[in-house]
Amino acid sequence: MKSKFFLFMVLFALTGYVTNAQSTGGTTANADLEKVAAELVNNCAGISEGDIVMVSGGVKDMELLENIAVNVRKKGAFPLLTVNSDRLTRKMYTEVPEKYDSQAPKLGMHMVKFITAQIAVSSDESPDLLADIPPERFKTRRDASKQLRDYVEQNPIKMVALGNGMYPTKANADEFGIPLNQLTEIFWSGVNVDYNKLSATGKKLESQLANGNELEITNKNGTSLKVKVNGCPTFCSDGIIGEEDIKKGSAGYSVYLPAGEVYLAPVAGTANGKVVVDNFTIMGKPVEGLVMEFKNGKVVSMDAKTNLELLKKYYKTGEKGMDEFSVIDFGINPNVVIPEGSKLLTWMPAGMVTVGVGNNMWAGGSNDASNGFSFFIPGSTVKLDGKTLVENGNLKL
Repeated sequence: MKSKFFLFMVLFALTGYVTNAQSTGGTTANADLEKVAAELVNNCAGISEGDIVMVSGGVKDMELLENIAVNVRKKGAFPLLTVNSDRLTRKMYTEVPEKYDSQAPKLGMHMVKFITAQIAVSSDESPDLLADIPPERFKTRRDASKQLRDYVEQNPIKMVALGNGMYPTKANADEFGIPLNQLTEIFWSGVNVDYNKLSATGKKLESQLANGNELEITNKNGTSLKVKVNGCPTFCSDGIIGEEDIKKGSAGYSVYLPAGEVYLAPVAGTANGKVVVDNFTIMGKPVEGLVMEFKNGKVVSMDAKTNLELLKKYYKTGEKGMDEFSVIDFGINPNVVIPEGSKLLTWMPAGMVTVGVGNNMWAGGSNDASNGFSFFIPGSTVKLDGKTLVENGNLKL
């Protein structure tokens, strides 16, 4: 269940509430951890003297987290280090009484008023860790955190998240059907991309989208959908939070690593057609052959070969706004190459097309549903007013 649900890192680190964040963990053997930490602090987040920076991640990545904290302090800024683990995440549900799910995030509200940035290394390791927890509990906690989400929307902080759906863990490697060492190599190759070239590609795609009217997405699997994008602001996760990004509002304050995405919230109510998703995972369970029909921007039917009822169970807890087509995301990172025959699915591989329903605040939209799902459609063809942007999964710029 992968999604960039709005401010997932902040919500998790500050409240202990689990969102639909990427399944991640701690394999950094192939990385120069000091170099990674310096890049995250100095270039990606652009930390300045006097900043107060929350550094968060899992216990398995302590060396990297410590390096990040030290590099923050070397800038004359002040690190606040927080850690998490699967054990802690689970105990927050199995041992904390349900009656406290509806408590407002009092601590989080205090903290977001003084921190100025967050650098988060994703920490979850087991996709099915909370599979037995009633989905209604997640919704209650998300609803309780709305005050926090609303505050950060109006008072954004810089956020850098390392993971982006493919952090090298055994669970992710098993899900993708590739060896862990191969996933590790792909991941760090994606992180170490040429950011200047990545930014140039992103700006070119942004410019085309900004001047277009209608997108058409098709795929050999049966996907055929049209949606309006005229007048919609675009965003590029190119690894750097620059001044131009910040001018765009709260959505411009976030960077997801490995970077390499251009995304937008399309015109609400304009999506019509069918989206077919060959592989989707929710709570560690595969939903195969998912078919969603959209009419005037809303899901009107949903079918799948496996685990349809499980998906609907979580889907329904999002309530208002969860049935709305809300996000289109294009991958532009040439270093993240999907191995032939694998099921590696994430946002940034060049030519990847991702669509979403529900919350799209992270993409500059206005849908503040309490949840959101993202669906990967590799091998798609995308045309903008008849001009091909992506052809059979290959970026055409």
